[in-house]
Amino acid sequence: MKKGEKVVIVGGGFAGLNFAKQMAKKEVEVILVDKQNHHQFQPLFYQVARAGLEPSSISFPFRKIFQKVPNVEFRMADVESVVPAENILKTSSGDISFDHLVIATGCSTNFFGNKSLEEHALPMKTTQEAIAIRNQLLLSFEKIVTASEDEKEALFNLVIVGGGPTGVELAGSFAEMRATILPKDYPKVDFSKMRIIIVEGSGHTLNSMSDNAKTKSEFYLKQMKVEIIKGAHVTSYDGTIVSLDNGETLKAANVIWSAGVKGNTLPGLETATLVRNRYTTDRFNRIQGFENIYAIGDISYMETPVYPHGHPQLANVAIHQGKNLAKNLLGSTENKDWNEYEYKDLGSMATIGKHKAVVDLPKYKFSGYFAWLIWMFLHLMLILSTRNKLVIFFNWAWSYITNDSSLRLILDNKGKK
Repeated sequence: MKKGEKVVIVGGGFAGLNFAKQMAKKEVEVILVDKQNHHQFQPLFYQVARAGLEPSSISFPFRKIFQKVPNVEFRMADVESVVPAENILKTSSGDISFDHLVIATGCSTNFFGNKSLEEHALPMKTTQEAIAIRNQLLLSFEKIVTASEDEKEALFNLVIVGGGPTGVELAGSFAEMRATILPKDYPKVDFSKMRIIIVEGSGHTLNSMSDNAKTKSEFYLKQMKVEIIKGAHVTSYDGTIVSLDNGETLKAANVIWSAGVKGNTLPGLETATLVRNRYTTDRFNRIQGFENIYAIGDISYMETPVYPHGHPQLANVAIHQGKNLAKNLLGSTENKDWNEYEYKDLGSMATIGKHKAVVDLPKYKFSGYFAWLIWMFLHLMLILSTRNKLVIFFNWAWSYITNDSSLRLILDNKGKK
């Protein structure tokens, strides 16, 4: 990489943002392209969905982030295609030439080709989708007040498909809401009839974590009266009836889908090799078959001695791949050797509710109150701005003391003319 060259980044998630921050104020031109105008802190989407945090608390406008960084430019646009032979990225706001292209497009919801689920289930991969879940759930609670007995059953049932960290955290947060908030908001409604059901295809919740995390997460969920259906898959959902492959059916007005993701690939790179819809890269995140096009984060599939089947799609992997690629590119201006990427597992964690969390560290596995404190502290530290850290801390502290919040606003565009 030479001084003055142009680097274009597609996607401002954890990978793209951290790559761009490493390139800040260097002697290169950087253009960040994203269809959103802000970075989204996905680990806390579930708290937006359950009306525990406002979207602005976990969203960070790119123009604000790079306000004082003259060599980083932001373009809000949809990517239409890549033309590798001409080093051009075609977007909805015009063509952008590049010397190096970094693809950090992340993942979107994978419904595995099931059209009924795609049409009726609620995904949660963007800020807008988290808000849509909040709106629909709160509208359902309003409908319960005047609904007939036949209508109430579906409105009372919330089905969450997928028992990974997102599914478990959603279920736990809505169970807390059912126990402490909804009875106060709707004193004439019997919320003991509300069922929160996780449908998990494997034999355990948090199946990718330790045995301790699996066992404890199920214990906490059952303690919070969350139902768990294991070893079953959803085959269809028509907006009212959820059908499972074990022959069981569930009546539900709300189904949240957290059971799978797929990489957001770009038109024009069809010659690239894909593994599970992720671009195959070398140890430097360079897409195989291309000299100046790279993939980082969830969209990258890199086989290493430690991870022969690719790295897990985690925020830490994305952050470190972004930083490593930036250091390699910048180092090449001084003829420094490139460093191969390898992920050092720092552990994983999930929170189920107040004083209920599980943490897997490389040498220690634990759960309960201490795990819950660690989860809160680490997530708070990952928030970008001091202001947002304080806002989130205040909301969490207020919710801890009162078992309540004042953020249950239904915001949609039905009244728009």
